[in-house]
Amino acid sequence: MNKAVYIATIEPFSGKSLISIGLMNELLVRKSKVGYFRPVINDYPEGQKDNHILTMLNFFKLDMKYNDAYAFTRSEMVKLLNEGQEKKIIEKIIRKYKKLEKKFDFILIEGSDFSGEGAMIEFELNVRLAANLSIPTILVSSGVSKGFEEYISNVKLAYDSFKEEKVEVPAIIANKIKPKNLKKVVSRLQKLVDKDTYVAAIPRDENLLKPSMRDILNYFNGKVLYGENHLEKPVKHYEVGAMQLRHYLSRLKDKSVVITPGDRADLILGAIQADKSDAYPDISGLVLTGGITPEKPILKLIDGINTSLPIIVVRPNTYEVTSKISDLKPRINPYDKRKIMRSISLFKKYVDVKKILDKLIQYENEKMTPSMFLYNLEEWAGRERKRIVLPEGTDERILKAAARLQESGLVDIILLGKRDQICQIVKNKGINLNCNKIDIVDPETSPKLDEYAKKLYELRKHKGITETTAYDLVKDPSYFGTMMVLTGDADGMVSGAVHTTQHTIRPALQLIKTKPDAKLVSSVFFMCLPDRVSAFADCAINPNPNSEELAEIAIASADSAKKFGIKPKVAMLSYSSGSSGKGEDVEKVRKATEIVKEKRPDILVEGPIQYDAAVDPEVGKKKMPDSPVAGQASVLIFPDLNTGNNTYKAVQRETGALAIGPMLQGLNKPVNDLSRGCTVDDVYNTILLTAIQAQNDENKKDIEQNANKK
Repeated sequence: MNKAVYIATIEPFSGKSLISIGLMNELLVRKSKVGYFRPVINDYPEGQKDNHILTMLNFFKLDMKYNDAYAFTRSEMVKLLNEGQEKKIIEKIIRKYKKLEKKFDFILIEGSDFSGEGAMIEFELNVRLAANLSIPTILVSSGVSKGFEEYISNVKLAYDSFKEEKVEVPAIIANKIKPKNLKKVVSRLQKLVDKDTYVAAIPRDENLLKPSMRDILNYFNGKVLYGENHLEKPVKHYEVGAMQLRHYLSRLKDKSVVITPGDRADLILGAIQADKSDAYPDISGLVLTGGITPEKPILKLIDGINTSLPIIVVRPNTYEVTSKISDLKPRINPYDKRKIMRSISLFKKYVDVKKILDKLIQYENEKMTPSMFLYNLEEWAGRERKRIVLPEGTDERILKAAARLQESGLVDIILLGKRDQICQIVKNKGINLNCNKIDIVDPETSPKLDEYAKKLYELRKHKGITETTAYDLVKDPSYFGTMMVLTGDADGMVSGAVHTTQHTIRPALQLIKTKPDAKLVSSVFFMCLPDRVSAFADCAINPNPNSEELAEIAIASADSAKKFGIKPKVAMLSYSSGSSGKGEDVEKVRKATEIVKEKRPDILVEGPIQYDAAVDPEVGKKKMPDSPVAGQASVLIFPDLNTGNNTYKAVQRETGALAIGPMLQGLNKPVNDLSRGCTVDDVYNTILLTAIQAQNDENKKDIEQNANKK
């Protein structure tokens, strides 16, 4: 079975990084261990490293060292070529590749950049490397600055060069193509290559072609004064500050960078205030030229303004910066999550990856890996777009997660709160959220307020609630959000970043209520461990469930696991395994296990069983050799909340596992709770879970079918 793919290009600045990032994201879904390798990298000053390698290793958290990810620098390669040592080059590259091949299930190899000395021979070297490694190659080409016929001719020549060396080319990806020419390029190339070669075209994307403040900082080797955490801001325009402030302000454009000498305090302070003002466009940053840092009184004044605007100092003067900055070629760096996610999104949209991967690897579905699970959350959430309401609209983590979802387009978000307050937080914190393109609802002024209050009163008047109380209650974000879900104005709700669990779920229990076949609401965490995903329940809701309740939690959790692509093998945990233990607590678990077997004979379940026997194959084989669950449990049911909550937190902290949830089970409509210590990733993933819960069952059939095959 093939274990690698080579990504090669025929020119510099082809956008090869987009293809590498997009393909790596797809590979990690199908293979738990994927490596990354570059035969040749650019030369860098001491202390600097290759941007491609850092991006792949850091963003995808690949388990490998930087030095293992490349074989030669460009100068080392040229020196050996000049000495007639091409064989030595190929031997070392093969040796380093084979070392990685032993460690990883699959390896993505990215060819050279075609820049600097030796560029003329790099294409030929890439062809020979792919041939010597016997690795199929994806050919990437750029449509920038070429006529149509010239472009087609160049790609065909490159394709023929690989085929002449007996290198398989499963795909050609035409990148940076004018949108109007996408179909034309694909159609023409497809006629010129083998029918087994898949051709795709990706359009030019201005979001990737525009540099960021970090690109400018690195290009001029500058120094950061302010806004180090916001250097990924995109830059659309360059505005040179040389005139008086009153004239300069009228020239500012959206996402512009202000270029001015470091001693022009009037322009510096004016630009900062303009960025904070709603009357002027957003500014991406300031570049202070001449190596001049503003004087202390000015810096003190900037400190008091509390700006998040990136401000950098560079050595060249204003004229030199203005002349050179147009030559800046933006790159995707490890810190620029916006560009990375955009690259992944473009790759998914324009490339049918299955057609490529079917030729490269055989799918393996033995277990659900964390990468597969996280990938699937996005894939499944996007199948049927849902509206999720977030009552805590002023929390920074909520807003950052909303910005990611706005960028991905997977879920429609509704924020609760005052629009002015939310938009001001977005601006002050430098959050990349477009307030003009997201629903923001203020419960206190919503036209739905009276309707919701009347509905709430009708539903709760038998409990003694008055119309006045109902009107007051519905102004509470948790109640308002719950009413949105109840009435169908939203498909689900996620809260708890600020509010308690009780504050989040009480309205849901009172109004949305449980499903007809559910007697209680329970919770499940999806624990993304290093090599697998397990479901932990109940770790958030029920303090001390009895046998019947424990059985219901187990059944609900098994169904949840199956709905999210995990084949359920349920372990009913206790302090003893099998028939050895005695006592009330063990008997409760034993009885719950029997109830599960009786009600749902289709579920693989074992209990009572200890945690180590449930998850460790060797221990499971020793303690319960005949069990189909022992040693391979994917759903772990804890006997009480004390055990479950402490265990999931201990596992999370000690292993670095990502705990997604808790996802609530048993409600008629999805409402999910967050931990008050949640991260942006926690919020993002829980929203995706909620959106998937809200989808029609028809959209989950293939997920469950995949789980059944595992």
